[in-house]
Amino acid sequence: MVTQAGPQTQKAYQHCLEIVRSHYENFPVASLLLPRSLRQPIAAIYAFARTADDFADEGQLSEAQRLEKLNHYSRQLETLDQEQPADPVFIALRDVIHRRHLPMQLFQDLLTAFKQDVTKKRYDNFDEVLQYCRYSANPVGRLLLHITGHNTALNLQQSDAICSALQLINFLQDVVQDYEENNRIYFPRDEMRQWGVTESMIQHQQTTGAMRALVQQQVQRTKAMLLSGAPLGSAIAGRFGLQLRIMINGGLRILKLLENQQENVFSRPRLKTMDWLAITYYAVLKKPIT
Repeated sequence: MVTQAGPQTQKAYQHCLEIVRSHYENFPVASLLLPRSLRQPIAAIYAFARTADDFADEGQLSEAQRLEKLNHYSRQLETLDQEQPADPVFIALRDVIHRRHLPMQLFQDLLTAFKQDVTKKRYDNFDEVLQYCRYSANPVGRLLLHITGHNTALNLQQSDAICSALQLINFLQDVVQDYEENNRIYFPRDEMRQWGVTESMIQHQQTTGAMRALVQQQVQRTKAMLLSGAPLGSAIAGRFGLQLRIMINGGLRILKLLENQQENVFSRPRLKTMDWLAITYYAVLKKPIT
C-alpha cells in the first residue's frame, strides 16, 4: 500500500532537487519545463544515479571501498520494501518506485554500470561500449517512460538509442577528464588501431590526423544513433515531449561542435545562449536541429 507523501518524504524530495541544482549538466534534468508531478520523481532518480556515480569516480577511495559503497546501495534497493530507509535519497526513491510502479531492476542496472567503471578501464570494441551504455544510460530513459506511461516497446527501443547516444556524447566531451582523473578510455581499441591512434596521443592530447579521423567516426555514428531515436520526441505530446526534443537537439548541437573542432579535438564544447535558443526553436517546431 502506497502512503501519502508526508513531511519527511517531501523533505527527501527537496534534498534530491538540491543535488540536481548543484551539478552542471549540458542536458536539462528535472527542469522547470516539466510539470511538478514529474520534476520530483526525476530528481529522485537523478540523485540516486548521481550519488552512486560519485562513489565510482570521486574522492581518494580504494577500488574495494568504491565497490563496497555501491554494493551497499544495491543492498538498500533489495530491502527497500522491508525497511524504512534513513538516507533521504532512498526515502524519495522508495516513494517514487511505489507510486509509479517502477522496475527495480533498472536501478540495479545503473549500479552495474558504476561498478564496471571501477573495474573496467578499456573497451575492446564498440559492442562492449554499447553494453556499458545499456546499463549506464538506457535505464534512465526507460524509467522516465515508465513514470509518464509511455513505455511501449517502440518507445523503449527509441529511448535506448537516444540515451546511448547521449552517453557516447559525454564520452566524446570528457576524453581528457576520463583519462586523467580515472584512467578510462571509451574509444574502442579496435577502432583506435584502425586509425593508428595510440594511448600516448590521448595522454598528450595530440590532435593528429588519425585522432581527427577516430573522433569523426564516433561523431557520425553517434549522430545516426541519436537521429534513429528522435521520432520519440515528436511522438510524446506536451511538456515532456518538448523537454525530450530539447535534449535530443542539445545532443545534436554538441555533436556539431565536436565535428567542427579540428584544431583541438580534446576541447570540451559548451552550449551558449544562442545554442540554447536554436535548440529550443527547433524543438518547438518538432524538427532536429541543423
